[in-house]
Amino acid sequence: MSGSGAESGVISSEPSGSFSVSGRLPRTMSPPALRPLLGLMTCTLLLMSPPCASCHPAQNAAQAGIDLKEQLDTFGLGFSWRNLTCPACKAIFTVLDVALLSSVNKERVAHAVSEACIRLHLADELVCRNITELFRDDFIRVLQQSLLWPTEACAVLVGPSCGTFDIYAAWNVTLPKVPKPPVTPPSPPRPGSPQSRVLFLTDIHWDKDYKTGSAADCKEPLCCREDSGVPKWKRREAGYWGTYSKCDLPLRTLENLLENAAKAGPWDWVYWTGDIPAHNVWFQTRDQQLTELSVISRLIHKYLGANVSVYPAVGNHESTPVNSFPPPFVHGNRSSSWLYDKMAEEWALWLPEQALKTLRYGGFYTVEIQPGLRVVSLNMNFCARENFWLMVNSTDPANQLQWLVLVLQASEDRGEKVHIIGHIPPGLCLSSWSWNYYHIVNRYESTITGQFFGHTHLDEFQMFYDEETLSRPLGVAFIAPSVTTYVNLNPGYRVYYVDGNYKNSSRLVLDHETYILNLTEANHNPKAPGNPVQDPKWSLLYRATEAYGLSSLFPSDHNALLRTFINDDRSFQKFWYLRHKGHVSESCREACKTTMLCFLRSGRSDELDNCDQLNGFAGNLARAARKTLC
Repeated sequence: MSGSGAESGVISSEPSGSFSVSGRLPRTMSPPALRPLLGLMTCTLLLMSPPCASCHPAQNAAQAGIDLKEQLDTFGLGFSWRNLTCPACKAIFTVLDVALLSSVNKERVAHAVSEACIRLHLADELVCRNITELFRDDFIRVLQQSLLWPTEACAVLVGPSCGTFDIYAAWNVTLPKVPKPPVTPPSPPRPGSPQSRVLFLTDIHWDKDYKTGSAADCKEPLCCREDSGVPKWKRREAGYWGTYSKCDLPLRTLENLLENAAKAGPWDWVYWTGDIPAHNVWFQTRDQQLTELSVISRLIHKYLGANVSVYPAVGNHESTPVNSFPPPFVHGNRSSSWLYDKMAEEWALWLPEQALKTLRYGGFYTVEIQPGLRVVSLNMNFCARENFWLMVNSTDPANQLQWLVLVLQASEDRGEKVHIIGHIPPGLCLSSWSWNYYHIVNRYESTITGQFFGHTHLDEFQMFYDEETLSRPLGVAFIAPSVTTYVNLNPGYRVYYVDGNYKNSSRLVLDHETYILNLTEANHNPKAPGNPVQDPKWSLLYRATEAYGLSSLFPSDHNALLRTFINDDRSFQKFWYLRHKGHVSESCREACKTTMLCFLRSGRSDELDNCDQLNGFAGNLARAARKTLC
């Protein structure tokens, strides 16, 4: 078996610590057919695409059907698999499978991938070579141990006529036999009841090489940098505070945000859901990632003060290679201990030792915020389609969801309410992970009173309904807008107003506000033409209850809002504008609107597919909605 040669001390069959990991074993004969080319090439292609440009739903029915191949063409990468026949595809991967049996041939395969990237004009030569070198060792090790057959590889590249792509087996978490308590619909708190103000930060994406005046349009996946060149015309140069393009942020913009947020306090606590580094994923090192983690963690502590507790979550960009998060059964240099240990060191200011213990183990933890309220920070990379390590075993990685069940049952027994934070929204997760999470939310709907995520860079939400009828709303996953501008956005942050600290508080979200830095105004000082404003102000873009005419933001309110979006296009177009933090050039109608409504209703992965099928788009809208690597 070509996947049997795990290096000693790198991958073990049993997890460390007191946790257990269950899952299916690799097939007895598992040709790593897809391994080098689909792994290295396809993920390279995904990374070369402007990540959050693809977060936007398609604008019409034709665009809604774009798959990976067509999307690459859309972004001008000039790559196509259209001429690859099914027999030729299978023959290629069979040869590659045999080639990987030799360590010498592994080098040749990696070189071939790099050359193909260059010759097919997938990216600049430097980007192609760097991304191949960065991903090579981990990808080949994972893909040698994965479960893929040639028909599965070619199903992705050629289409379903050439095979099926389903390497992630179904699995179930175990729920306690304790009966679910009777559900009492929430009611608004009495006027004057205490509220908690919670600052929410996500997707900072600091670019240490950001350069004012550099080209905002460039051939690399990330622009506005020292190596982006000189702009061809002045209006497309990098602005002082940020830029409407595929650019991330200079550090001064983040410091300005934190300075203004500190003045807008006091804050009862802070949720921070990850993604610190920039999108230069082809040229990152572990030392660089750790340095940036330290810098940003310490800046947040410096500006917000020692008396404010911050509860972080792990983003998909924290690791290098990007999205690479081995489960805890991977040991040695390829494990994530280099990252989790540093997080524990930097976040010890905010988290108790027991939380740091599980953080070091798998990047997740739980903490009591106040008597009666607990937060659970999940490592959503264990649900991510882009985490290639899950091809080895995707069954409840790190036993995280089973651990979540134990935490929720203990909280239910104590009468606690629980907030869940994480980076990637659950509706964008692998199907089985998403289904199990949805099942957990259903069981503990009276305990889970808030879900908070980021990742898409946009201002949106996803709904949870009862599993029996999928009609009674019981939960909302709030998805907050990014700090970064990537792509074509204003910088922003979120403030949540939560039912406060008093006896029998629901701890539900009552309202939220979104604040932005208007780059058009900040980069152009009317008092000094050609110069930026020196101390720009972050302004309120909207308050949710006022913008949508709601009395609260309970699940029933969001469900009613969805019906309003269907029947009142003006309300939906307002949402579309606010979703992009006040910077959007096109309206969203027809297929685009259908895609968006499917997304908002689908807190579970397969519900996105079902909504898609019911609207007659044959899975194309779901694929378009999921195209995000933010």
